[in-house]
Amino acid sequence: MARSGFEVQQAAVKALFLREIRTRFGKFRLGYFWAILEPSAHLLVLLGIFGFIMHRTMPDISFPVFLLNGIIPYFIFSNITNRSVGAIEANQGLFNYRPVKPIDTIIARAMLETLIYAAVYILLMLVVWMAGEYFSIINLLQLVVSWGLLIIFSCGIGLIFMVVGKTFAETQKFLPILLKPLYFISCIMFPLHSIPKDYWPYLLWNPLVHAFELSREAVMPGYVSEGVSLSYLALCALITVFIGLSLYRIREEAMLTT
Repeated sequence: MARSGFEVQQAAVKALFLREIRTRFGKFRLGYFWAILEPSAHLLVLLGIFGFIMHRTMPDISFPVFLLNGIIPYFIFSNITNRSVGAIEANQGLFNYRPVKPIDTIIARAMLETLIYAAVYILLMLVVWMAGEYFSIINLLQLVVSWGLLIIFSCGIGLIFMVVGKTFAETQKFLPILLKPLYFISCIMFPLHSIPKDYWPYLLWNPLVHAFELSREAVMPGYVSEGVSLSYLALCALITVFIGLSLYRIREEAMLTT
């Protein structure tokens, strides 16, 4: 029985996903440990640097929980977009099989990053809870939707990076550098309300600010972030995916033949 196009793509994505797991973590179980170590070390460093200051600034808010809801989503965004730049070169030989398309590599890598960091997020949230830090999931739907839109936005940026990186090879090292400043202007280490309102119109153009602040609102009772919008995050996700898919549609054949 002939399979539908969706079933063919599903099989290709599944195969690429399993390949990504082997490539990412190797043959040794210790490889999975590094997925936990990176955000954990990041969290400890920021706690050591900013913990005392932020405890005085936000005495009623758990700073480790605050950080986790910025760091983990940022890692999801950063890894999906950065790993999309070289996705075609990393899987070049597989494109000799007609069912395998470049977009499938983006989907497979996005799935892997999401599963890894969702598991790390749950684990670290349990650790900080056992350490005596308080949080409560007061709006699970908002948490899931904000993360889902962030992943869609990341895939859109990843598609754009993949097409541009393949079309202009010299940009492959330059594109990830463009994302570095986002770490410092996306409210990862500080809440939006700590910034003077005069600067909000500039910060709120950044969709990551909306994703991180909405994530914090969903798990931190009493934390309210004025100015953020789920609708704006959804709009940015849809626009970037539309642009990414349009570029991919135009350049797909050229990317496979060059």
